[in-house]
Amino acid sequence: MRTEGHDLRHHGDAEVRDDGSALVDLAVNVRADTPPGWLRERIAESLAGLAAYPDGRGARAAVARRHGLPVERVLLTAGAAEAFVLLARALKVRRPVVVHPQFTEPEMALRDAGHTVDRVLLRAEDGFRLDPAAVPEDADLVVIGNPTNPTSVLHPAASIAELARPGRTLVVDEAFMDAVPGEREALAGRTDVPGLVVLRSLTKTWGLAGLRVGYVLAAPETIAELERAQPLWPVSTPALTAAEACVSPRALAEAAHAAHRVAADRAHLVAGLEEFASDGLRVTGPAEGPFVLVRLPRAAAVRRHLRTLGFAVRRGDTFPGLGEEWLRLAVRDRVTVNSFLQALDRATTLAHHSAGGPAAR
Repeated sequence: MRTEGHDLRHHGDAEVRDDGSALVDLAVNVRADTPPGWLRERIAESLAGLAAYPDGRGARAAVARRHGLPVERVLLTAGAAEAFVLLARALKVRRPVVVHPQFTEPEMALRDAGHTVDRVLLRAEDGFRLDPAAVPEDADLVVIGNPTNPTSVLHPAASIAELARPGRTLVVDEAFMDAVPGEREALAGRTDVPGLVVLRSLTKTWGLAGLRVGYVLAAPETIAELERAQPLWPVSTPALTAAEACVSPRALAEAAHAAHRVAADRAHLVAGLEEFASDGLRVTGPAEGPFVLVRLPRAAAVRRHLRTLGFAVRRGDTFPGLGEEWLRLAVRDRVTVNSFLQALDRATTLAHHSAGGPAAR
């Protein structure tokens, strides 16, 4: 789906799929070297029970315990993407608003369901920070990501809570919140914000994109509406097993450790990128997610040269509010980042030469 030149159906996996060669992946925001061995074993063990229909009660209760909520406030879904579709189809809304730049699935799901979608575009000059006053007062559905994909901006929970209104559904996509040390600014588990719906994904930190598992946290009446819109047995037995495992105390401790490691690796990536300031490269900051957004001249050409050098990065021009000069880079380990920075140096030089400009550094 294209709206005003933005391909809302383009996602990071296309950057890797579209090339027959093996590329080092900095385009997809799934943590490398996942899922861990213990989680793969748990999922493999669940295959012995495939003859039975999926029973989500255990996973639902485990998620509820993880966030200190009653089970009536939890719904398991086939990834966060299914949750966006359920919200678009099940809720009766008149004026949905999506805060951009952000993940394009929410807007796409709303448009597919027949809704006219308004956009609030956060500005690069403001660091893509949220101004609650920019959201129309009569919006009865507001969608925002935190930390936001692709900007990596972590909005204060208080600023997002300011968006809540009587009669308004406030959807906060926290798919990457478990990659933030301490999950600061999280709204998951809050019951004091009217109309709050929080989406979580287990595919990013745990490397389960192929399994499709996530969940919704909301008021019981909202959960009931969404559940009525779901098909029977929407989440498979292996995915339910993974969900229960990923909210266990062991998993939460491992995710917390991984979040600190990602923060250190991100700092290393940002420091390396700042060496390209003389080439016009600018990093959106402070980045708080497992990815960074950069702006640089001739980004489309740089991205093409990076592919020939063996690296895939995410184009930014498919996100409303961004153009061809933007790229999103997933955080990887230091060895991979160092190799990428060398390739970026070469790609930037090639892009300068092809444009007839001076050599880069």
